[in-house]
Amino acid sequence: MGCCESKVSEKQPEKLQTQAHANNSRTPTHHPNPSPGSDPETGGAPPFSEFSFSDLKAATNNFSSDYIVSESGEKAPNLVYKGRLQNRRWIAVKKFTKMAWPDPKQFAEEAWGVGKLRHRRLANLIGYCCDGDERLLVAEYMPTDTLAKHLFHWENQTIEWAMRLRVGLYIAEALDYCSIEGRPLYHDLNAYRVLFDEDGDPRLSCFGLMRNSRDGKSYSTNLAYTPPEYLRNGRVTPESVIYSFGTVLLDLLSGKHIPPSHALDMIRGKNIILLMDSHLEGKFSTEEATVVVNLASQCLQYEPRERPNTKDLVATLAPLQTKPEVPSYVMLGIPKHEEAPATPQRPLSAMGEACSRMDLTAIHQILVMTHYRDDEGTNELSFQEWTQQMRDMLEARKRGDYAFRDKDFKTAIDCYSQFIDVGTMVSPTVFARRSLCYLLNEQPDAALRDAMQAQCVYPDWPTAFYMQSVALAKLDMHKDAADMLNEATALEEKRQRGGRGS
Repeated sequence: MGCCESKVSEKQPEKLQTQAHANNSRTPTHHPNPSPGSDPETGGAPPFSEFSFSDLKAATNNFSSDYIVSESGEKAPNLVYKGRLQNRRWIAVKKFTKMAWPDPKQFAEEAWGVGKLRHRRLANLIGYCCDGDERLLVAEYMPTDTLAKHLFHWENQTIEWAMRLRVGLYIAEALDYCSIEGRPLYHDLNAYRVLFDEDGDPRLSCFGLMRNSRDGKSYSTNLAYTPPEYLRNGRVTPESVIYSFGTVLLDLLSGKHIPPSHALDMIRGKNIILLMDSHLEGKFSTEEATVVVNLASQCLQYEPRERPNTKDLVATLAPLQTKPEVPSYVMLGIPKHEEAPATPQRPLSAMGEACSRMDLTAIHQILVMTHYRDDEGTNELSFQEWTQQMRDMLEARKRGDYAFRDKDFKTAIDCYSQFIDVGTMVSPTVFARRSLCYLLNEQPDAALRDAMQAQCVYPDWPTAFYMQSVALAKLDMHKDAADMLNEATALEEKRQRGGRGS
């Protein structure tokens, strides 16, 4: 889906004030898309930045339930949504309850601290939002689900042994990097925190690196999986993280989420085969499994000082990698992640046909005929607001409409800009019309911004998506344009079935 573009903040956390960061601007300032870092170790993540709430609201289609990818229970009351930014990057947005982080400065400082980390083994934190009572984190989106899904709820095939060893190593490397960078604490490491990216490579969610907030607990899983020292003093230590890594190793070995005490009993009884996932029978190396079992046992030692450190984890697991040349998605048994198809998947309306052909004349005719039919309900004005300024603003819009009808598109841009700049009223139709005017004046960047603003005003309006599709095509982003055209068509079908705003 399309959205308003993010606003990159140059403010550092020490400069942040304790009041909320409200953004009342109606028209976004254009920022070039951040270019991924050239260092392969960073995973190509963009720089950390601050987002406005309207950015994330638009990216997630007003935090639609259809966009929820993870939800927690009472012990961790927050939701994770997927979304898509203006630069076409998919994101994961974690939305906390209002009082999760009462102090906005504390939240911002913590987010900036985690946001400095960049590694290919992390699902990196790329931004945050601290707007009024809203507290949100923005991370890279991992489209290929969690380790828990692939291990415990698989549909087509379980994870092969070599891939399980790769998961163990990659997460160990992520923890070692975080430890080196001074962020050794990870809260509630478990199979749900291990995510798979578009290539099927495992990554560690950055959300667990945030220090605890008021309404959550450092461990939300069953107490049987909680480090014993945490039960004693309620504190997370680097050694606690190692213990939790041991439980993940048990998951990889057994294909089940079994309590560490039960697993340790089996290990002490030399019942390694009984511990192993039955689906791996005859398909794994007993020698390699023994190494992993021994490592898990060391991680799960009752005394924290007896557990290995992150470097030990990497050193033990690295020599076990037997298929480094095989892509992860092959070993996971999933198709390689592809972008949206280049052609629309649904029958097109007249507007859809005009947009797919890039027929700006036909689009102009449709917008003239539609007039302001779709603006109903976007403004509620009292009698007292009908000031002289209001009358002047509406007169500017009327002049813009005449110029638009008569194909005097430069004049239309000027008149519509006068209307928009006053800011008393918002009109998705004006943004759509000015977007077309910009396209006809060879300004596709400005056209895309206006089409996104139309969507911000009216999130489910097909025309806003159609205009974004045309602007993206003009910018030679053809796959994205086709993707947007599909979304516009789907919204139009939904609208026809259920009426406006359904």
